[in-house]
Amino acid sequence: MSPAPAPEVISLGCRLNIAESETIRALVAGRDMVVVNSCAVTNAAVKATRVAIRRAKRDRPEAQIVVTGCAAQIDPTSFAAMPEVDRVIGNADKLTSAAWDAPAPVLVSDIMQVRETAPHLAASFSAHARAFVEVQNGCDHRCTFCAIPFGRGPSRSVPAGAVVERIAGLVDAGHREIVLTGVDLTSYGPDLPGAPTLGHLVERILHHVPKLERLRLSSLDGIEIDDRLFALLTTERRILPHVHLSLQAGDDMILKRMKRRHSRAESVALVDRLKTARPDIAIGADLIAGFPTEDAAMFANTRALIDDCHIVHPHIFPYSPRAGTPAARMPQVDPEIRRARAAILRQAGETARARWLQTLVGTRQDLLVERPGDRGHIGNFAEVLLDEPAIPGDIVRITITGANNDRLRATRELT
Repeated sequence: MSPAPAPEVISLGCRLNIAESETIRALVAGRDMVVVNSCAVTNAAVKATRVAIRRAKRDRPEAQIVVTGCAAQIDPTSFAAMPEVDRVIGNADKLTSAAWDAPAPVLVSDIMQVRETAPHLAASFSAHARAFVEVQNGCDHRCTFCAIPFGRGPSRSVPAGAVVERIAGLVDAGHREIVLTGVDLTSYGPDLPGAPTLGHLVERILHHVPKLERLRLSSLDGIEIDDRLFALLTTERRILPHVHLSLQAGDDMILKRMKRRHSRAESVALVDRLKTARPDIAIGADLIAGFPTEDAAMFANTRALIDDCHIVHPHIFPYSPRAGTPAARMPQVDPEIRRARAAILRQAGETARARWLQTLVGTRQDLLVERPGDRGHIGNFAEVLLDEPAIPGDIVRITITGANNDRLRATRELT
């Protein structure tokens, strides 16, 4: 008798979705099911969710197709209407066993009423060299372009003790790098007793999990990096030298219309301080091209930010009008201009990245080996191809021997 097909979880979007997908995988074990954990950050992300659903049905026509995640939370009716979809489960429900056992074809609770979050159930991340741990969910800010608060609900934090226990268990299971994730990670803490900050949480993790070798933080809002967190990012060697900032734009008027809380000068000053205190820190950033009302001069300020902030891990989006957001009602930039400006930003980012990668040639680094064993990422998140395969999950000492526009090449040092 052949074994039952294993469930498949397709994760789109952010690192938080990756973390949650591992919990879902544990909850649906033993079922002939494909779960699409969707993203709604842009219209393109929603389109990619629909493509994934249709492909899943073609590939596994007998499996139950379930859609969850932000796109399903925001617009459950449209996904329930797809002929390929058997069930739709909301973001507040997808991490509970009851939701997966319930018969309702659509189970989407009011995400705005959720006030707590908790560490997930997955014991390990078998498909990933690093493990992702949710410490925060939701967002209380209302950037004019963003629909994610309506998919994730209000900001809420996981108590530090639960986070430490979760990370300790993952380290004991063999994970050597942990990534802290959240929708608005730097807003961690004010809803908890004593109002701890993200810096306090990181201190507790490092103190109580001494066997943790590598800690990485996902996207940070620079305006919320306080002195405690700054000191940890720049002096604590177990925190990897990679800071991804939610910048979005490099023009003050556009930032104001986005309802961001920082100025261009504050972004540049923060990066200068980070690079001065820890020169090996690599900077990543989210940037939006073609936001409503953006003219050529405003766009030029964002283009210049790639150099002014030493951005080598750019994440570029052409602006995508999301229904119900204030920015969707503003005067729009022509879609062709949006796409052209995004291409210019990508090219500028690729040039900056290629120049940076060349500076790493000849250096010695520690590499976390990823599947299938011939590649991985070093601390600054540069991708490396190995000349000989190693064991996934191991950390190996390497010498960087070359670079192309996208990644490095390296030789493993003999011990």
